[in-house]
Amino acid sequence: MADLSDFPITRRWPAQHSDRIQYYGLPTPNGVKVSIALEESGLPYEAHLVDIMKNESWIDEYLSLNPNGKIPAILDPDGPDGKPFALWESGAILLYLAEKSGKLLPADAAGRYEAIQWVMWQMGGLGPMAGQLGFFHKFAGRDYEDKRPRDRYAKETARLLRVLETRLADREWLVGSDFSIADIASLGWVRNLVGFYEAGELVQYDELVHVPAWLDRALARPGVAKGLTIPARPA
Repeated sequence: MADLSDFPITRRWPAQHSDRIQYYGLPTPNGVKVSIALEESGLPYEAHLVDIMKNESWIDEYLSLNPNGKIPAILDPDGPDGKPFALWESGAILLYLAEKSGKLLPADAAGRYEAIQWVMWQMGGLGPMAGQLGFFHKFAGRDYEDKRPRDRYAKETARLLRVLETRLADREWLVGSDFSIADIASLGWVRNLVGFYEAGELVQYDELVHVPAWLDRALARPGVAKGLTIPARPA
């Protein structure tokens, strides 16, 4: 068994299985990237709920692992050189899990970088734009009388969805013929847009053909379906 006692985060979220990857998160669009990748890769893991509604990502134990105070994060007892290794930022974790498992990334160099390209596209574009749209459409920002901020993010999110639409016009998945971290990075955000954020009309989602079909294919995967529920939200 690996000794994780040197990591303060384990005092707040003790490891019951210290030989497994410890995942700290919540089923948000960023959090489910990790839970889905863990399910799809088959890597053994243990999930810990970090309740962001109770500001648990800002307590000292969590900040000791992720100084940025955001979910998700992982602690791998068998990291590089066999030593425990902590990692945060969802895109970096996706790459790490794919390389560790030998799955979810094309084997050839060109395909690998193509997949990384789409992960970076989501991290720098779709995620931030959709998140801001959610704030201005569903959360506190919806009470702002000036709708220009909301409309700005709606317009840019709609544009990004059409980038996806074009990409998926002649392929099943974003890169090559296999499901990869490129798909995992974006699917939670698209699902949230039309579901939790209730912003489908704002981004003209009903005008799309290939993106909805891609999302349906992804959601039909057992690993995706399970990953979307881990860790269970508080009652």
